[in-house]
Parts: sequence; C-alpha cells; structure tokens
Amino acid sequence: MDLGRRRWYPGSPRMTDLSLTILAETPADAQAIERLHERTFGPGRFTRSAYRIREQIPHRLDLSFTARIGTLLVGSVQLTAVRIGATPALLLGPLTVDPPFRERGIGIALIERALAEARDQGHRLVVLVGDEPYYARAGFKRTPRGRVIMPGPVDPGRVLAAELVPGSFEGVTGLVQPDWPAPSP
Repeated sequence: MDLGRRRWYPGSPRMTDLSLTILAETPADAQAIERLHERTFGPGRFTRSAYRIREQIPHRLDLSFTARIGTLLVGSVQLTAVRIGATPALLLGPLTVDPPFRERGIGIALIERALAEARDQGHRLVVLVGDEPYYARAGFKRTPRGRVIMPGPVDPGRVLAAELVPGSFEGVTGLVQPDWPAPSP
C-alpha cells in the first residue's frame, strides 16, 4: 500500500480544525526543510551530538516525512541509518514543527508515520536524544545509563529508544555511529 500521499488526521482534538497531509520527503523539499530548521533551531543546531552523526551520512529519504497544511510545509521528521555498537538502528531527528503550528499533534503524527514506515521496511530499533515525556507518547523509553553512547556531550537521561520489534533493544550496547551503506560490487 502506498502511504506516500495518505492523509493523516492525528487524534489530538486540537487538530480537528486543520487538514494535515503527511508526505514522503523528496529532494525538492530540502531547501524548505533547511529554512524550517533555521527558524526553529537556529545556529546552535550544528553543535549538537546528533548533528555530528547526521553531518556524516545523509538521512533516509524513504523514511523521512513532511507535514503540510495545504501547500505550506509546517513540519519535518528525518531518520538516519546508524549502528549502536554492532546493532543496526535508526536515529530519529531532527523533528521540527513550525512554532505557530506546535501543540496540535503534528510532531507526534510525523513520528508515528516515520516509525510505521521503518517497521514496514523491517527496521527494529530507533534512538534519539530528546525529552522523554514528549517522545514516550510514541513509544520511546530512556535507555539504561551507559548502554547507548552518543558522540560528544549528551545528557544520558535524554537518550531514548523505541523498539519497533519487541525485544530488539535486548543486549544492545555501544557507540552510536553512522551506518554506511555496503559498497556496490
């Protein structure tokens, strides 16, 4: 089933006044997404540990999505292939929602869409650095201290993981690093 153009109406009662469409990200979205990141995160985004990983490897377009109201891009979520030690995983982020459209369920709708597609493609585990109360709504839980190590300084209480397949975090430990695609033969 092609979900690339499926309309999503998040369960939040605050979303009832908006018709939100979640679409697969395309290369044509890059400039608008970068402007959105500039507005929401500012120049400080380049110093974050997760950014250090994302600057080394492109995110997965097939697992990244935009949120639109009409033709206006109001949100974005991206997933990047990583490894935690030897275990393949995905790194969620950045998740961005334009400030005037926050608290309407758009961020959670983007996360749920990205996680559903990742699960459908056979991925098992997603990690991120973020606020547990927010991301817990999408199934993320704090990782045990020292099991998942982000490059650079990160508050260990903000390293979260979501199992797309039950038990997929069992035994996972190590440094989060880019998961480079296998070279072509």
